[in-house]
Amino acid sequence: MTGFLILLGIVLLLLGIFWLAGIRGPRLTLVAAALMLGGAGYALFGRPGLPADPRVTAESQPPLPLTGARTVFFGQFQASDRWFNMAEAFAARGKTRMAAGILGSAVRENPRNFALWTGYANALVDDAGTLTPAAQLAYERAVGLAPDHPGPRFFYALAKLRSGDAEGAREDWLALLKETPAEAPWREFIEGGLALTEGQEPTGT
Repeated sequence: MTGFLILLGIVLLLLGIFWLAGIRGPRLTLVAAALMLGGAGYALFGRPGLPADPRVTAESQPPLPLTGARTVFFGQFQASDRWFNMAEAFAARGKTRMAAGILGSAVRENPRNFALWTGYANALVDDAGTLTPAAQLAYERAVGLAPDHPGPRFFYALAKLRSGDAEGAREDWLALLKETPAEAPWREFIEGGLALTEGQEPTGT
């Protein structure tokens, strides 16, 4: 009985978060139905003693802290933060598909927000464990919206590295580093990425 009460509490909490994020009407009803269906399925068939998703390995995890990097590249207290916060809360619990879905909704509502397109691409890479065609299109969309901004290009290179294309990532980061002022707060992330392509520990935090 305690488990069911906890499950109900989690569902109500999530619905409250979606309500505060402005998701209402038919979409909130759909989200509520999905949560209740998922909860019912877990209650019937869930086996919490099993190990975690085998896809979640050291190789599929981001080699650099994406939340910290996102803040440095895109800033804090932005209109997009509510979407990022919701998505990152799910991703932190391994719910990468849900995180990608949230950011997919975000870019549909904000089609010219390059930070959200970058975050959506990152979430797709997190969910698949590699750079997919959909993620590549999302990165290209972000770069197209803000060609002079370092954020989309940095995360696109990071996705290449995570997918095994160290040479491609290195080329992108070297080009980006040449354009980056010495005092730029994101310079250490670029240098850290370059160190990763050389099999070294990153120098940044």
